[in-house]
Amino acid sequence: MNAPVSLPVPPTLPRRIDLVDAARGVALLAMFVFHFAYDLSLLELIATDIQSHTAWRLFARMIAATFLTLVGISLVLATRDGLNRKAYLKRLAMVGAAATLVTVATFFAIPDNFIFFGILHQVALASVLALPFLRARPALLLGTALLVFAAPLAIAHPVLDTPALAWLGLSDLPLQSADFVPVFPWFGWVLVGMALGRLSLASPLAARLAQWRGDSLPARGLIWGGRHSLLVYLVHQPVFMGALLLAIQLGLARPDEERPFLTSCQRSCASEALSTATCTALCGCTMAKIKEAGLWRKTVENALTPDDSLRTTEFARACYRQGNPQP
Repeated sequence: MNAPVSLPVPPTLPRRIDLVDAARGVALLAMFVFHFAYDLSLLELIATDIQSHTAWRLFARMIAATFLTLVGISLVLATRDGLNRKAYLKRLAMVGAAATLVTVATFFAIPDNFIFFGILHQVALASVLALPFLRARPALLLGTALLVFAAPLAIAHPVLDTPALAWLGLSDLPLQSADFVPVFPWFGWVLVGMALGRLSLASPLAARLAQWRGDSLPARGLIWGGRHSLLVYLVHQPVFMGALLLAIQLGLARPDEERPFLTSCQRSCASEALSTATCTALCGCTMAKIKEAGLWRKTVENALTPDDSLRTTEFARACYRQGNPQP
């Protein structure tokens, strides 16, 4: 690695930069939006399957990339006068403990989809992997980031498909997890953030931006959230889920009865190599016929008799013929 580079530190650069904390606070708000929508979907209170929806998945990845970029920026800014080992190890221990708590909690709450290497696991490991790069030149950081981004596309070996190595992100095996942020390619965003942090230390513009103070109430809220992001991360999901479960118990919200049927029907339809549009139309038509026949409640409660099941199969066939008339 290149020799450490000494970059000038603007004398007016404060120890804690409000703008960075506010940016982290904005990322938290975006995370709230995604997780609340995810919880609504998980409890079947909305028809959209958030976890498999392309736009929502892209939104989640943008949020994760933002958080990890800010991790890189913060690492560089926090160590610009040298590494405070006590503070560093304390923060690392807190993040590691929080990641472990998330794994244990989700293992019992959602065992088929538990989080074994999510965003907090990535932050903890990235904080260690980043240490050799703290004084690297921005060009080296960006070049290494590109290699990390490309690794999942370029590296493949049967050994990497071992479940114990799934956290690397180099496996082709399908994985089920509510939040999966492996080393490759996600550590690349931390390196990008570190490059931005190194560049900011030499930029007069960065020194001016660092003087910004969030005096308004919304800005102070964002800054507070950004400075306590770990606590906010751990607390917000139990609050969301508790509020939604209470709303269901009080009758203020009701699970969407149609979604489980449509999801199951569309998955079964897709296995027959039919297009998404065809499956959507077919399943909607079949559900409508089931309701017209007075069999919907039995379908929802999984109480169909063999004769009822035959009728629903005939409904599906009729809908298929309706959408695909024979020449």
